[in-house]
Amino acid sequence: MRFSSTPRGARLAQRMAEHLLDAWGLPYDSEAHDVLTLVVAELSANAMRHGRVAGRDFQLRLRLSVAEGRSTVRVEVTGTRAERLPFLAPRQDSGTGPAARRDAARAPAAVRGPPPGRR
Repeated sequence: MRFSSTPRGARLAQRMAEHLLDAWGLPYDSEAHDVLTLVVAELSANAMRHGRVAGRDFQLRLRLSVAEGRSTVRVEVTGTRAERLPFLAPRQDSGTGPAARRDAARAPAAVRGPPPGRR
């Protein structure tokens, strides 16, 4: 799903993710739903705020995988600045940063993919 790089686009991405997670069987009042919604909101806001380029969008992808009775949700946000990868600092368990992001994201990664493009 593509969204405009505006505060409204970031809010819409969060709302769409909430609806999709509920449709996948993660009810609105569950802890998993709340944590995943927070991760989507944080990443969407970061893509909008720090990678904003006029006329470009950001893309949100949610994937549900079920293997051996275990469900995994992958959250991908492609920012508008595709010409360079972000710097990923080594993970530190110093207690800084949002607790939900630190606890929910098992292996954060930055990979080069196609840019979101223009509308």
